[in-house]
Amino acid sequence: MEVQFDQLRIAFDSDSLFALNCALALVMFGIALDIRVAGFRSLLKSPRALCGGVACQFFLLPLLTFLLVLWLQPQPSFALGMILVAACPGGNVSNFMTHLAGGNTELSVSLTAIATLVAVVMTPLNLAFWGGQYAPAGQILQQVHINPMEMVQLVGFLLALPLLAGMGLRRLRPGLARSLARYFRGGSLLFFIVLVGIAVWKDRSVLAQALGLVFGMVLLHNLLALATGFLTGKALGLRRADIRTLTLETGIQNSGLGLLLIFTFFGGMGGMALVAACWGIWHLVSGLLLAGYWGSNPLKKQRTA
Repeated sequence: MEVQFDQLRIAFDSDSLFALNCALALVMFGIALDIRVAGFRSLLKSPRALCGGVACQFFLLPLLTFLLVLWLQPQPSFALGMILVAACPGGNVSNFMTHLAGGNTELSVSLTAIATLVAVVMTPLNLAFWGGQYAPAGQILQQVHINPMEMVQLVGFLLALPLLAGMGLRRLRPGLARSLARYFRGGSLLFFIVLVGIAVWKDRSVLAQALGLVFGMVLLHNLLALATGFLTGKALGLRRADIRTLTLETGIQNSGLGLLLIFTFFGGMGGMALVAACWGIWHLVSGLLLAGYWGSNPLKKQRTA
């Protein structure tokens, strides 16, 4: 079984991979249409929450994921999938979930923007470093011979450029940006999901064999991510609205970016893709459940000011 999943490949031809790249870039562009540069100013006056959120996503979560991998000792491709997901920035729906939870939406949007820019460098670095620390996963990294600069360039193209373009349009043409935002995010995200679904469908019988095992790992991993954000916010003495934001920003990861990197640099390795795909489904469930619970217990107005 182990050899089967480490060697299984979910194939994408060049045209499909290009379409996937464009879809994810459009998702990021749609998110950026809601981001205002002015929103950073008030948060920069008290940057503790911003720094805590960035530390959660790019330092604490990758470290704790590595410790979880050491404890679980999963198959190499599964372990590398977990490490890659932890190395990605926050997910695309965290802003909506933060709003639903009664958290600090301005902080959530700002963390999305900052984490996206930081991910251009930190996602490849975290994947290379923590993946290399787990010997079985390190062997995979050596076999695929990833050029770090190529990954930096791809992440920059998929995340940073659409982010800056969307924020620029929001600043220059706010009315147009608001109109476009309604269509870009939903439509491009649906297109992305359909493309991945088509690719996975042909190997569904093999992938289904490990679904139960992978789901258990993803559930533990996602719980760890949510707890990391929550406890970091508590440790920093943040307001309850900010704690809710950090919890969701850390627990909702951009597994779509992870999938695209898997298809591009790892040849669609089945174990990695299954972890990223399961995470992409489960974090929506866990995030909505938590956000719904918090939303039904609103904070006092003065605590969120």
